[in-house]
Amino acid sequence: MTLAENVAFARRLGLVDPRQIAATTTALARWGPNLAAMYTASALRHPRRPAIIDDRGALTYAELDRRATALAKGLRALGLGAGDHVGVLCTNHRGFVEASVATAKAGTPCVYLNTGFAAQQLGDVLAREGVAALICDSEFLPIVESSGFAGETIVARGDAGTHRSLADVRDLASSRPLLPSRPIAPVLLTSGTTGTPKGARRDGRPAGLASAIGILQRVPYRTGDVAVIPTPLFHAWGLAQMTIAAATGSTAVLVQRFTPAATLDAVATERATVLAVVPIMLQRLLASDLEVDTSSLRIVASSGSALPAHVALAWMDRYGDNLYNIYGSTEVGQATLADPADLRVAPGTAGRVVGGSTVEIVDGDGAPVPAGTTGRVVVGNDAQFTQYTGGGTKERVRGLMVSGDVGYFDDAGRLFVTGRADDMIVSGGENVFPQEIEELLLGHPDIADAAVFGVPDDEFGQRLAAHVVARGDLDAAGVRELVASELARHKVPRDVTFVEELPRNSTGKLLRNELGA
Repeated sequence: MTLAENVAFARRLGLVDPRQIAATTTALARWGPNLAAMYTASALRHPRRPAIIDDRGALTYAELDRRATALAKGLRALGLGAGDHVGVLCTNHRGFVEASVATAKAGTPCVYLNTGFAAQQLGDVLAREGVAALICDSEFLPIVESSGFAGETIVARGDAGTHRSLADVRDLASSRPLLPSRPIAPVLLTSGTTGTPKGARRDGRPAGLASAIGILQRVPYRTGDVAVIPTPLFHAWGLAQMTIAAATGSTAVLVQRFTPAATLDAVATERATVLAVVPIMLQRLLASDLEVDTSSLRIVASSGSALPAHVALAWMDRYGDNLYNIYGSTEVGQATLADPADLRVAPGTAGRVVGGSTVEIVDGDGAPVPAGTTGRVVVGNDAQFTQYTGGGTKERVRGLMVSGDVGYFDDAGRLFVTGRADDMIVSGGENVFPQEIEELLLGHPDIADAAVFGVPDDEFGQRLAAHVVARGDLDAAGVRELVASELARHKVPRDVTFVEELPRNSTGKLLRNELGA
C-alpha cells in the first residue's frame, strides 16, 4: 500500500485518533494482545457506545467491561486459576461475549463448544480438553448432565436451578484490583465434518496481527460499524466478527439463532452496515424472498465453507456489490479474499492472497505448479494453529501448512478451490471432486440443496451418488441430464435420491460422514 492508502486505512479504523491510540496503549499494557484488551480499549474510548445488542437490548462497552471484570474475579474466587480451562456452551447473546472477555482477563483458557453436540460427544470433548468449569445456557443443562461432566456448571442464560448463574459468580468478586494474567489464546474446535471435532491450539499466541491487518485492508470495515452476526460465535468465523467489532469500537448485533426473518429484521431495524454469514445462510436468505430495507449494508462478509458461484451472483444482483468471501480454516488461518470485483469477474473464485499470508499450489512432491494447474493448497501466515489438543498437527510443505484442499490459481492470481482432497472419488480410474457437481446442481432453480458422494461399486470401485433436496418438479433423470449437459460423462451421478434435508453442521458444512448412512 502507498503512504496515502495507509493513512486512509488508519483513518477508516480510527487508528490515527490520539484518544484511540492512548486507550489501546493502556489496554495492551494491562492485558496484553488478547480479547480483553480490545474490549477495554473500546470501553475507554467509547464507554457509552453499545458493544452488544441482543434480544435483551443494548449493553455498552463500559457496562460490558465492568461485568467481565467482575466475572473474571468471580471465576478466580471459585478457585479457577491461570491455565484452568473454562468451556462455553452458549448461543449468540451477551453472556457468550461476557464469558469470553472474562476468561481472557482471568487467564483461564476458553474452550468454545458446539451447541449442536450430543451428550456423549460433549462429554468426550470436555474430558479431552480438561475443562474445569462450564458456562452454558439452561437449555443445554440436560445434555451437560447426561455427558458425565462433574465440574462447576454456571448458567449464562435462563433458569439456573441449583447451579450458579453469571450474576451469582459476579457477586463473588472481591474489591481488590484484578491482576492481569499471561495472555492465553482460546481453544477453537474444528468443524468435525468427518468425525469428532478436534481442539486447535496456538500455544498461547493470540491470532496473528499481520493476518488480521491483511483482512482489514481488503474489507472496508470502519470504526463505529453496526454488525449483525447470526453466525455461531463458537465458530472461528463468528468469533472473528465479534473480535473485529471489538477492535473497531463497533456494535455487534447478535442473532441468537439464524433465521432469514430474524437476520433481515436485525439488519433493517439497526441499520446495519455489516452482515456476517456463511454461504448456506446466503442461500436461505435468497430463498426467503423477504422484502426489507437492506440499503444500509456496506459489507456482507462470508466464510466457513465454499461459496457457490451462482449464489454470489444472485446475492449481488439483488442486494448490490457488497459481498466479500474469505477462504481459510481454523487451522490454517486466513488465506485468500474475493471482493465484489473478483466475484463479478470470476464468481467461483476464493479470491486473491491476503496480506500477511502466503498461498501456493503444489504437486504430490511439494513442488510449486504453474497457474492453471491443479494441486494441493498450502498456506503460511501468523494466525495458524500449532497442534491439536489430542496431539498431532497438519502436514507442512517447506514451512507451509497443507490445507487439505485442492485447487489452482488463474493467470490473474485468483484462487479456485475445487474440493477437499479427502472428498475425492475414484470411479473407473477417473478422479472426481464432488464440489464441482454440487455447485452445478445448486444453480438449478428446482434444487434447494445437493450433495454428491461415492458409494462402493463392484465394477468401477466407486460410483457417484447424489442426494437432492428439490423445490420443484424434478426427477432423477432430469438431475442426470443436467449434469451430463455441462460436465464429463464420468461425473454424472448414477444414483439420485431425493431427500427432505441434508446433514449440515452449524456453519453449513456438509457432514459427509453421515451421507448414505
